[in-house]
This record gives sequence, structure tokens and C-alpha cells, in this order.
Amino acid sequence: MNADARITAVLGPTNTGKTHYAIERMLAHRTGVIGLPLRLLAREVYDRIVKARGPSVVALVTGEERIVPERARYWVATVEAMPVGIGADFLAVDEVQLAADPERGHVFTDRLLHARGQLETMFLGAETMRSAIQGLVPGVRFMGRDRFSTLTYTGGRKISRLRPRSAVVGFSVENVYAIAELIRRQKGGAAVVMGALSPRTRNAQVALYQNGDVDYMVATDAIGMGLNLDISHVAFSSVTKFDGRRMRQLTPPELAQIAGRAGRHMTPGTFGVTGEARELDPEEVEAIESSRFAPVRRLQWRNHRLDFGSAARLVASLEAETENMWLARARDADDLKALKALADDADIAGRLQGPADVRLLWDVCRVPDFRGISPAEHASLLGQIFRFLHGGGPVPDDWLAAQVRRIDRVDGGIDMLSRRLAFIRTWTYVAQRNGWVDDAPHWRGETRAVEDRLSDALHERLTQRFVDRRTSVLMRRLKQKESLVADVNENGEVTVEGQFIGRIEGFRFRQDETSTPDEARAVRQASLAALKPRFVLMADRLYNASDTEFDITEQGGLMWGDTAVGKLRRGPEILRPDVDVFVDEIAGPDVAEKVRRRLGHFVERRIAALFEPLLALSGDETLSGATRGFAFRLTEALGILPRAEVVAEVKALDQEARGALRKHGVRFGQFTVFMPALLKPKPTRLRLVLWSLWNELDEFPEAPPPGLVTIPAVAGVSEEVYRLGGYRLAGSRAIRIDMLERLADMIRPLDARAGFEATADMLSITGLTLEQFADLMEGLGYSATRGERPKARPASTPEHATTTAAEGEGAPEATSEATPEAGAGHEAAAAGGASEADTGARAEGAGDPDAAPAIEGEAADTAAPAEAVGADIEVFYTFVRKPRPRRDGRAPGKGAKARPKKAHRGDRSHAGGKGKGKPGPGRKPGDRGGKDRIDPDNPFAQALMGLKLKE
Repeated sequence: MNADARITAVLGPTNTGKTHYAIERMLAHRTGVIGLPLRLLAREVYDRIVKARGPSVVALVTGEERIVPERARYWVATVEAMPVGIGADFLAVDEVQLAADPERGHVFTDRLLHARGQLETMFLGAETMRSAIQGLVPGVRFMGRDRFSTLTYTGGRKISRLRPRSAVVGFSVENVYAIAELIRRQKGGAAVVMGALSPRTRNAQVALYQNGDVDYMVATDAIGMGLNLDISHVAFSSVTKFDGRRMRQLTPPELAQIAGRAGRHMTPGTFGVTGEARELDPEEVEAIESSRFAPVRRLQWRNHRLDFGSAARLVASLEAETENMWLARARDADDLKALKALADDADIAGRLQGPADVRLLWDVCRVPDFRGISPAEHASLLGQIFRFLHGGGPVPDDWLAAQVRRIDRVDGGIDMLSRRLAFIRTWTYVAQRNGWVDDAPHWRGETRAVEDRLSDALHERLTQRFVDRRTSVLMRRLKQKESLVADVNENGEVTVEGQFIGRIEGFRFRQDETSTPDEARAVRQASLAALKPRFVLMADRLYNASDTEFDITEQGGLMWGDTAVGKLRRGPEILRPDVDVFVDEIAGPDVAEKVRRRLGHFVERRIAALFEPLLALSGDETLSGATRGFAFRLTEALGILPRAEVVAEVKALDQEARGALRKHGVRFGQFTVFMPALLKPKPTRLRLVLWSLWNELDEFPEAPPPGLVTIPAVAGVSEEVYRLGGYRLAGSRAIRIDMLERLADMIRPLDARAGFEATADMLSITGLTLEQFADLMEGLGYSATRGERPKARPASTPEHATTTAAEGEGAPEATSEATPEAGAGHEAAAAGGASEADTGARAEGAGDPDAAPAIEGEAADTAAPAEAVGADIEVFYTFVRKPRPRRDGRAPGKGAKARPKKAHRGDRSHAGGKGKGKPGPGRKPGDRGGKDRIDPDNPFAQALMGLKLKE
């Protein structure tokens, strides 16, 4: 060093421009070196000098990064990596007060004592270092600098109440992530800055904050080391930190170093506490605001005159004590711990044959423990590297490639990517050492590329987790007082300034969740210009759409394709529901009215199409009196009436009235009066919807699956719901009402009082087993008696077959159509209503509850089925109609003389007869009521025909 070289200590608080002044002084010299405390800060200063002088003359040297052009004149480095022996004209060390730091202080102390520029040396730091520098550096001159802006304490404040452009400081990764997540939910997002981040990730995160994409930053104490950010308020989430050995309180100078980041250049700054951090003491506040702190009394020191004669002598030299009152021996650093561990390894110790080997081992031990797994794990890795290098060659390419390949993955979350970044920093450091790898430029580029990929992925994950991009973009534009541009794509997705904010569902805008009410209002206002024209066009399309594009759901919703556009509600009449439309206020009243009118037309036409027979019946002006009253009852019941409820009304209808009703498709069954056309699936579904609307139900019953003859009974479902669904509840199942009438037709010719068995046709049309059929019949008012008997063997003789065929010729033809009116009139055991002839030509039954259900002696066409229980035993059921209780409450046959059975009247169309067994005019064989259905051996039939009884 030149004897005339100047040594200057520039001391003062933060925001005094010390680093800027040092850069200007360095660029005033031909060559220079500046050492900075952090890799992040070194990169920032490097970028500034490159911008001023160009990349060809500026070098960057850190533990993991080395950019050294051939004509390098200015060197920017971390303090540990400073090239102190190149004879630069200017040399500066920033944040020199870190010489008191227990972990890294000995490095700063060494630079303070031994690093000098040929012409000028400059130490930058806090005023607390004045006494120590004066005592250790002869001839030093001091320059004081005052803070450009004021710094004021504002006390405690909740995170939710922090103003924009605030930085929240935490001292652990977990704390930083938790705070950033909270700010994302409440404020839209935060940038994350930590010392462990790569420069690429850190710069990307800082850019989010500096560009205004986010208004908040969550950081560790790394921001206290010279990072120039636009921060107006610093909030401490804690005032304690773990220093590597124990939890301790932050000292006032440390608090001031971080709080001093608030207020840029001439803009005043504030600081305070948040979360669970304690309030600062008045003495601490006064010291920070006035930048008056106790001076540093001791600096961390480690001997720089190392003895490489042996491992033991090297350790001893590193542990040497000092007698200087300003210095204290530093505690064992990671490199010394690794040296001691490897020196105790027999294999390593055996390789140490001279000073060169010891020096190589020391160089390897200085590889930082970026991974932070454990001292033993770190020492093991260093031992492997030493063995490679001591063997006479560099680290093998294939081994190094395998290590890098395992790390070169961008999947996983934030923690996984952070660990991979820490691992790649180890191999980046190794690649930077001269002679440690074969193709150094290749491996430096390879490890740098992996670090960049991991850095980009980590930045992306941090942004995804802690920044709501939509909110940040929208709020930035709002702050800039710019109008927001909204757009709607073909999928109905709405974007504002390219950010997804919601989607259109029909004529409603479903806004995505927003962070603040202010943003929600701004987004809705911005989207109005884009949405209103879209809704107008959609209303035109809906109005011109065909009815086939619309549908009514089982819950009364109105669908336009796959989009819900409205719903039905109770109207003035059951067949005239009103329509509510799903149209946002944004669309305007004209669009809402247009949609309502079109949906109303659709509903009106759908009801008219599906209930055409019922509407024709209710609008028939030719009906009068009892007939019109019955038509009104049937319309109110939506086309299905239990016959038991209208016994008197049915009896009051004469044949002409019934004929008029039949012309409209009304069918008088034994159990139900209904309109078969309304039993189809679509009318059934709509009938349940209309009934549910009329009764103002919250949840509508669903229609039964189409095509099923019987369905299981569901607990809690009323008989009325089954009726509206086209079914009648009977036991544990419900049977479709038209198939029930077919079953009644099959039972009618049988002797229900004496008992009968089920035929195969009965089981076939119901689709039930014999046991299930028995339960169904009990539900219809029959008793079912179970019995067992030997199996009947089938007849095999020709005579038997001939006899059976002959008997079959005179038997009536079984009715297979669902025509409950086709049999003789009698009251159903369960319903108690009278049935009538299908043609209406014969008179209705007199309504006697005890009248015979059918002409005795008729047999079914098919033998009764039975269930086998053994090799020769089968099970059968005998069904007997239960007596119907009398209307006066007495049991049948008691207290009054039973009335004689009324003779079954023949078909009047047979008057004048045209031969036995042949139908009269207008009759076909098989029609009930004709002579072809009368047993000549039946005395009632003989009397009806006017025949003389023979003894």
C-alpha cells in the first residue's frame, strides 16, 4: 500500500447514501474493489456499475457466482470473496459494523485490519464503529453523514391495518410464510425477500413490490443490509431472533439497521411492531429515532497467519488468542468445525503428508454449509470432495453430473425448491474453485442454469402462494387512476386487464372472490361496459330460440340448453305458473322483460302440449251440470282421481255424461279415474312440478323412473305423491295405475269371495314374484293365505288335451288390454267404486257394496303359478277379498238383512238374439256383457236370458 494512501471511515445511519458515495469514489479511480455483506446486495451494486461502465470492465465474485471479464477493472464481491491482493487503487468494505457479528464478524475484522487500496481505502458503517476503527486503524479519517429523512415510531398495529408500501419483518422462514399468507388473504399479496433466496428469485420478488404489483413485503433482516426499496413503513413481527445458538433480543442498533429501510431518500419513514411483538421501550425508540447507540467495544477476530505444517498446527493457529483490547477470538465457525471433524478421520489424516495437503484440506473445509442438514453430513460431503482432489485429479464429471442431475427438477413446492437451491449452491461454489473440476466453464454454466431454473420455479411458487395476481394488477391500475378494460370470451369468462374476474352463467355475472370491497366495486363497474352488450345479444338469441332448446327441471328450474335462466313459481292457477328470471341488474330491465316473456311463452306451450287432453276437457263449453263439475274436479287433480274420492260424483253421471267425458280420454277404472295420455313420463314429471309449486314445497318430489310397473314404497312419501306420479300405493310397493286396472280386469272374472290363485299373466304384467304379489294384493284389500301342496303333474294323454281344448272353446277370452271399464260392474274391495262397461252401452252397476264381483264359474286361461319348496311340494297363495266395512260402522251382514245379489244384466244389443254364443251388433267376441260371456249353467244367467229352469 502506498504510504500516501488515504483511509476513510464513512459512518452514519441508514439512508445516508454511504454506498452510493463509495461507488462514486471507486469509479473515480482506474481500478477498484468493493466488498458487500450479502450476495444479493453485491448483485445489485454490480448491476448499477455495469449500467454506468458496461459489462466488459466489471467483475462479480461471490461464493457461487463468478463473472470476470478479461479487462475487468472494477470488482464487486461479497466480503468473504474479495480479491484483496490484486493491488486495486480503491478498496471499500460496506456495513463494517458486522465485525461484531458472532458468525461472520471475524471476516469483516480481517478486512478492516488488512485490506487496503493502493490509493484509497473506505470503510462504510454505523457510527457505533468510530471508537473501534480509531483504535485499530492508524491514520484513519472519519466522515459523518446524516440521514436524509426522519424516522418515526408509530407503535403497534394489526397487519390488516398496515398501510400500503409496508414491509413486515420476520426472523424465521415459517414466520415469513405465515405472514405472507395472511397478507395475501387480506391485502391481495406480498413479495417475499430472504437472504437464502438466489439473486434471481430475490430480484423477481423485489420487482413485484417495486412495480406496484403488490403493496406489501415480508422479509427477514436481509433487507437491513443496503437493499434500496421503496418502503414507507417497517413493522417488526418479532423483536427476538435465533442467532445460531440461542434466542435473544435484538439490540437497538440491529433494530435501527432494519427500521432504517423505511423512508427513501427525502421521504420520511415510520416503524413499529405488529402481531405478537412487544412494544418497544421508550429508550429503544429514542435511540433508533436519534441514531444514538452505545459504541462497539469488541470485534470478532480470528488469526489470519495460518500454519499449514499439519492439521493440528492449523487448528492451533486458528484458535490462537489475541491480546488486543478491541478484539475477541471468534467462536468456532463452520469451516473450523469441519476441519476438526476431518482431521479426526483416519483416512483423511493419512492423506495429509505435507503443507500442500493441509492447505487443500483447509480450502475444502471453507465450502459453506449451504444445505444446513447437519455438521456430520456436511463434513462427510467435504471428505468425499477432498478425496477426489487429493487423488491427483478434479472432481469426476460423472459423479458431479449425478449430483446436479438429482437437483435439476422444478417440481414440488416452495420448501422443496428452496432445498434444491441450497444444494445447487454447493456445486456452484465447487465449480467456481480453480482446478476443482475439469471443464470449469461448462460446470459453472451448468450449475448456473440449474440455479436459474430453480430460481424461476421458486419465484413462480412464491407468487402463486402469496400473491393474488388478479387483485394486484387491478389495484395497481386503480391506484394509477386508469380506466379498466373488460372483455368476455366465447366461453363466458370475463377478464379485466387480462385478469380473470368471473364468468357469465346465463344472464348472471358470477364474480370471482375478491380481496377487498373496493376492488369488488371497481371490478363490477369495469365489467359493466363489456357485460351489458353481451347480455343484450344473448337475450336476442334466447328470444329467437325454438322451444326444443328449453326444458323444465324436476325442481321447477327453467333451462336454456345447459344454462339455468329462470324458475317457475306459483301462479293464479295450478296450470298457469308464473316465471322468475335469473337476470342481473347489469343487464337492465329490458333484457329481463324479454327473457321473462320468452320463457312465459315456452311454459305456456309446454303445458298446452303435455296437458292437451286436460285443457280441452276444462275448456269444453258443451259440458254442463254434474259433468262440468266432474271435469273441474279432474282438472284440479291434474288428470288423476282416486275413484274412492268421487264415488258419489261417478254415480251421478249418466251414460251420456260419461260418454262425453270419454271423448276427452277420461277412463273410469275400478280404482282410479284418469286420463291415460297423462301417464306418460313427460306429463308425469311436469304434473309433479306443478303440484309442488301450487303447494309451495321447498323440495319437489322426483318422478318415478319411466317403464317400471311397480316401484318400492319409500317411507315418508305420501299417497298423493304416488298418485301424481301415476302409481297407487299397495303394501310395500306402488303399482302403476293403468297396470292396476289391467290386473283388476284379470281378477274380475274370478270368485273373489271363495278365493282364487294368481295366474302367470298376473305375475307377468306386474313383474313380481309370488311373495311380492301377495304383499301387493294385501295392500289392495285382499287377504293372502299361504299354502303348500304336492306338485301337480302335467296331463300327457290325448284325451285330456282334447277335453281341455273343448272346454277352452266355450270359455271367455282373457282381457289383455288395460280396460278397467270392460268388466261387470262391482265395487273394488279397496276403492269401493263401481266399474262400468268399456262401450258404455250397458247400464252401470247399482253400486251395491255386496254385489258379486264377477259371474261365477269363469276360469283363467293360465294355470296358477306356485313356488317350489321341495322336490314334490310347492307353495301357493289363495286370495280372498276382505269385506268392506259398512258406512254405518257395523260389520258386514250384521244388524240388517243382507240384500240378495242383483242379477247380472245382459247386453241390450242382444235383444232379438242371433244365435247362442255369437255377439250382437257392434259386439266382438270377448266383450263383457254379451252372451258369449254367460255360463248357461249359471241360474242368474238363465234368468237373464228368459230360459226355463230344468230340474
